[in-house]
Amino acid sequence: MPAAKGTTSWWLYVLECQSGVLYTGIAKNVGARFAAHCNGKGARFTRANRPVAILGKARVMTKGKALRAEYAFKRLSRADKLRWCAAGLRAFVVASPTLRKT
Repeated sequence: MPAAKGTTSWWLYVLECQSGVLYTGIAKNVGARFAAHCNGKGARFTRANRPVAILGKARVMTKGKALRAEYAFKRLSRADKLRWCAAGLRAFVVASPTLRKT
């Protein structure tokens, strides 16, 4: 889904850390944000739990919707998070009722 001209889309992303813990965040550039996390320049959590892989990512058109998606995703159980990552996070973003609000 391409972003509308003149807009920058946001991404919901899920990382797997060395300890096996999952980290969820939002960013405009997931690759750059992942590199920052790996180099200890990301969130405080990932400084202590270095990420090893990006498990999934999904484009979200606005920062507000990305923040709501992140909040909703973080409320899921680990098993559900892994299922959504395997199915594709885009499916989660589309299916999430909290994101349908404008």
